[in-house]
Amino acid sequence: MNRLERLQQSFTKATPPKFEVGDTVRVHVKVVEGEKERIQVYEGAVIARKGALNTETFTVRKVSYGVGVERIFPVHSPIVTKVDVVRQGRVRRAKLYYLRSKKGKFAKVEEREFVGEGKAAAAAKAAAAKA
Repeated sequence: MNRLERLQQSFTKATPPKFEVGDTVRVHVKVVEGEKERIQVYEGAVIARKGALNTETFTVRKVSYGVGVERIFPVHSPIVTKVDVVRQGRVRRAKLYYLRSKKGKFAKVEEREFVGEGKAAAAAKAAAAKA
């Protein structure tokens, strides 16, 4: 492990939030105004997730007063205090950019009926079975 990898490992959260693309999440963001701090909640669908280690980000999209609003959050940022999964979506793509051109009920992600283990948990389980 070289110096850069060690540095990236040091900035990652010990327990990153678990969610997937298509899930509806509620992101709790720490907002600092002067000397005061408050938590702002941003709720929407995760339409993309990219990057690795401490540079991993996810994009949350919501429709506010008929206008689509997207916000990109770093997964390991200290300002993202908590990510709650409100609903798990059933999607077949890694990027849901097609939702930008949809309106009304077509802009929503279908809810996943079967809630199995996530891809990361399944991969870890498969790796443990090999070892």
